[in-house]
Amino acid sequence: MRMVDIIRKKRDGLALSSDEIAFVIHGVTAASIPDYQTSALLMAIVLNGMSDQETADLTAAMAHSGEVLEWNEPFSVIDKHSTGGVGDKTSLIVVPILVACGLHVCKMSGRGLGHTGGTLDKLEAIPGLSVTLSSETLQKQTLQVGGALAGQSKSLAPADGTLYALRDVTSTVESTPLIVASILSKKLAGGAGNLLFDVKVGDGAFMPELTAARGLADGLIRIAKLHGKRVQALITDMDQPLGRMAGNSLEIIEVMELLNPDTSTKPDSRLFTLCVALATNALILAESVSETTAASRVQTALQSGAAFDAFKSIVAAQGGDTHFLDDPQLFPSAPMVKQVTAQRSGFIQRIPARTVGDCVVRLGGGRAIKTDPIDHRVGIETHLHVGAPVAAGDVLFTVHAVSDAAANAVDVLLANAVEISDVPVVVKPIVIESRS
Repeated sequence: MRMVDIIRKKRDGLALSSDEIAFVIHGVTAASIPDYQTSALLMAIVLNGMSDQETADLTAAMAHSGEVLEWNEPFSVIDKHSTGGVGDKTSLIVVPILVACGLHVCKMSGRGLGHTGGTLDKLEAIPGLSVTLSSETLQKQTLQVGGALAGQSKSLAPADGTLYALRDVTSTVESTPLIVASILSKKLAGGAGNLLFDVKVGDGAFMPELTAARGLADGLIRIAKLHGKRVQALITDMDQPLGRMAGNSLEIIEVMELLNPDTSTKPDSRLFTLCVALATNALILAESVSETTAASRVQTALQSGAAFDAFKSIVAAQGGDTHFLDDPQLFPSAPMVKQVTAQRSGFIQRIPARTVGDCVVRLGGGRAIKTDPIDHRVGIETHLHVGAPVAAGDVLFTVHAVSDAAANAVDVLLANAVEISDVPVVVKPIVIESRS
């Protein structure tokens, strides 16, 4: 079998066999296929696509390029995946809710790049917390504590890391079969039998159009089912930032305010609604309970403080200092805080999530390239959502920055990004639709 023949076959729009795909992934993992040939095949896939069977075979080959976790337990293990956005801290809330409800959640997360934040970066704002767990530790913690929030082990789906690095520099990221295989290979390697997907759509999402988001959601569902998984996808709005906070420490503080029933701060309504919807759907998926029963269990987990306790247990198991969770004022704050105000009265018509995310990167709270350092202190608080009435002089954003110069570099961008209407605005629901 020769790589050049496989490239030619896909170049000509023909389907690859499972043996050919396995040959490619074995060669990628063993570094026996040159990068230029792998890149050529990736471009052929972008241009000509893959059938569901090809995508399923690619997913399986990538998943089995390394270790695959096996649970062999009399309970369901679930994994939840979000396609990313600005202010998306849902995993940090949904995972402990599900653990408090009795599920076992093995959650492998990623880092932020560009305008989207990363769950691992947010977790690392908690002093002492390690997101680097071996497969053995990841599995042991999930069994003993009920959940884990960690990065992908190098032994799990290593072919995905190699392929993604090539896709990132060869303009071959935008391919639904490759995206589906990348996401699902890690999920198959994690061994969870139930998969819940939060597919973001809108200005701050990877998929800005609803048609594309539906295509990704349906692709994930079809291929996951071919591998015997129970699966559900929610398509959710990312036209505006999710929650109030965007920035690592700030988002951890917002998570604590939502999970801690004793806090005096009222949680952001859109964030709360989405987290409850995700947790409710996860319970229905994993345990086949009614929506009423699932919603009641989620509310009990939040109101009783059980979800907050579950999060503290996960943080403690990974070496994090839980004193910071009980007293968020312990988190170091940014030296400069500046407010951005509205220039006119009316109703908030648009708050572009991508602009907010880009400004967080400019402040040092995100990465333009993978090697950029992260300043956990900085970020942006969004005070009003789309549809809210606003008067001239009202605070739109609070910028948390390292200096006057850094704050001044983003305040005009933020002020100009907000669109204000003279008439009331129709607001999109946070959950646009469910796919299964």
